[in-house]
Amino acid sequence: MQTQKNILIILFISAIALILNACATSLDPAEAFKNETAQQIFQNGEKELRDKNYEKASKRFEALDVQYPYGRNTVIAQLHIIYAYYKMNDYASAESAADRFIHAHPADPHVDYAYYMRGLSNYYQNMGFFERLFATDLATRDLTQIKKSFNDFATLVNVHPQSRYAPSAYQYMIYLRDVLADHELEVANYYYSHEAYVAAANRATMIVRYYQGSPSVPAALAIMVKSYQQLHLTKLAEDTQRIINYNYGSNGSTH
Repeated sequence: MQTQKNILIILFISAIALILNACATSLDPAEAFKNETAQQIFQNGEKELRDKNYEKASKRFEALDVQYPYGRNTVIAQLHIIYAYYKMNDYASAESAADRFIHAHPADPHVDYAYYMRGLSNYYQNMGFFERLFATDLATRDLTQIKKSFNDFATLVNVHPQSRYAPSAYQYMIYLRDVLADHELEVANYYYSHEAYVAAANRATMIVRYYQGSPSVPAALAIMVKSYQQLHLTKLAEDTQRIINYNYGSNGSTH
């Protein structure tokens, strides 16, 4: 009996501790760390970041942002918030934090980092936990975030070509362009299989026009040929087939 009482007491104390800890970690940023100076909040936040305690770090930087919006280290703290959320796999919050930074500091010398992190955050929002562990065909998914990610990387490359993040962003752009082209090819094939030949030809034409160099282009041209044939547009079908033969030879066969 005494042993059971002791266990209950231990469980009760543990439950109280968990509740108190939860309350401590969910403090209003306006009230958190009020006994510390701005410098102390920032330095302790950076220590938490180095120790990979990303949630604790984000709480400190959020408190600094709220309590000292014009402080010497507040802008750096806002960049740290983006990184902390990203490392916590909270990609939606990382995107929002990066978006706020871009709009608040469009001329800041570190805005290129915010664009880069927003691009990464948008990219990973499109992938669930299991998709990150195992190979997945992104072309079959809703690509809203992927399109936003591509635009973020494109802005970085075009507006900040000398950025240290530009080469990586450019590589992402090449990959994401191919993903978007594959997605459009899926749609074109769907239209063709449902005998919507005009829609199939139009979608395939868009791939050829906007995704030159993508591996999906030869298949798109082939869909155009087959669609034109079904629509009895002989001249368009023959002209498109000549393009295939000239650029791809037998590898571009429509059969």
